[in-house]
Amino acid sequence: MAKVIITGGTGTIGRALSRLLAEKGYQVIILSRKAVLKDKRNSPGIDYAQWDVAKQTIDASAIRNSDYIIHLAGAGVADKRWTDRRKIEIRKSRIQSSVLLIKALKENPNKIKAVISASAIGWYGTDPSIPNPKPFVETDPSDEDFLGETCRLWEESIEPVTSLGKRLVKIRTGIVLSNEGGAFKEFKKPVNFGIAAILGNGKQVISWLHIDDMCRIYLHALENESMQGVYNAVAPKPVTNKELTLHIAKSQKGSFFVPLHIPVFLLKLVLGEMSEEVLKSTTVNCEKIRKTGFNFLYPSLESAMTDLLKKKEK
Repeated sequence: MAKVIITGGTGTIGRALSRLLAEKGYQVIILSRKAVLKDKRNSPGIDYAQWDVAKQTIDASAIRNSDYIIHLAGAGVADKRWTDRRKIEIRKSRIQSSVLLIKALKENPNKIKAVISASAIGWYGTDPSIPNPKPFVETDPSDEDFLGETCRLWEESIEPVTSLGKRLVKIRTGIVLSNEGGAFKEFKKPVNFGIAAILGNGKQVISWLHIDDMCRIYLHALENESMQGVYNAVAPKPVTNKELTLHIAKSQKGSFFVPLHIPVFLLKLVLGEMSEEVLKSTTVNCEKIRKTGFNFLYPSLESAMTDLLKKKEK
């Protein structure tokens, strides 16, 4: 039974991915800063080991005895307002966690075959033209804004594992739709009060994917030995903010909701610099991951929403 270390395993993607891997017969080891007993709420086959990024310490036995690492760790980009201190924390949490993994791999004899590391489509910045922008592809350069620079440093920080003879795959993730957290949950909040809150003019493009497809991409990258380098993780059919918001509202409220455009000045007042991200249009191409043989279970927003709402009702 192959063992997979997951950093950031307690987040929305990490929890779902841990369950999927356990269901597929993998032994999952979630790295946690605190000592954690086996979580009975999770599937069998999920255990924990300690690490502390700030202190640069890690359970060496987890490294020595595992076969793969899936690296998801990093402070939530949208969890708090972007103060200067928070921006440092967002960037540092990603870079220093990579540094710790590389240090552990260098210092401990191990059999790690591959490292699958998270990144984000924040790498690309804003579409150069709207409407009908040319989708970003993996070879496009990083943007010079905060997220673009963060993603560049994030990807560079894990790159040294290749010099250790490990296969490295970097997954640039879009907006993940999940009932358990993340952007989808935030989009739904105003709808609960009968309001479809369209951000700005609503024309900005959102490159998204279903949480199940997100987890399946990580599994695919882990099992497909020909995969290495960067891959975009987005569904084939991006949508505008207005399309996404109205679809959520119609799915939950039928015709009993009021579309409401949230003015740009108000978003800037409430969110500060982060408002630039929710107003940014980023159209991303997924052909590279599809050419590896990956098939999306939820290629369209309609199929994804139907599934998520069905699961919510259970």
